[in-house]
Amino acid sequence: MNTKLPPSLMIRDVHVSDRPRERLVRQGASSLSNQELIAILLRTGTKQESVLHLANRVLNYFEQIQELKNASIEEITAVKGIGQAKAVQLLAAVELGKRLSQQKTDDKFTIRSPKDAATYLMADMTSLNQEHFVALFLNVKNQILHKQTIFIGSLNASIVHPREIFREAVKRSAASIICAHNHPSGNPAPSTEDIDVTKRLFEAGQLMGIELLDHVIIGDHQFISLKEKGYM
Repeated sequence: MNTKLPPSLMIRDVHVSDRPRERLVRQGASSLSNQELIAILLRTGTKQESVLHLANRVLNYFEQIQELKNASIEEITAVKGIGQAKAVQLLAAVELGKRLSQQKTDDKFTIRSPKDAATYLMADMTSLNQEHFVALFLNVKNQILHKQTIFIGSLNASIVHPREIFREAVKRSAASIICAHNHPSGNPAPSTEDIDVTKRLFEAGQLMGIELLDHVIIGDHQFISLKEKGYM
């Protein structure tokens, strides 16, 4: 539920039971809208508008809440009414959310299926504005030993050289690897280049004795496994 307030109406003029902080205490954080959550982080509005109206301005500026994930302090302060202090509060909350979503615990994350790999990577990769090519290095139990971004940019067979990936695999004593990259368009359908790179890495893995288990393409909260599609 978005609380619609005219700019001139301050939060103090809203009934106590309808204020975001009070509603969070009473009903839980999940009951609040994005506007209300941002309003709590901003804490105060300006002399001209309420904090809820200011929060709505932030949402309108970024269009989608996911865009805040990669926003810079300069982009946030470009919103009228948002100074450096408020921008810092928002960025701190975004970074905390990123860290909580990484699913990194003391126990190594085990990959049992393409969905497991996608789940592990989705939070970090689904809203990136550029293509990121990532490798997961696994032990004999399919537990993740290490995750590394190999390069950033459009996927190209001349750039994704097996040498770089398998050198790291040997360094980490990895038994196998899983590669992944994102499609900023949101559509995870593989391109001809994606398929060619996959076949090249798979063949290199066979020669090295370090198996490429899968190549996962991440889209907008969806994924495609090239192994499941029969490309390796």
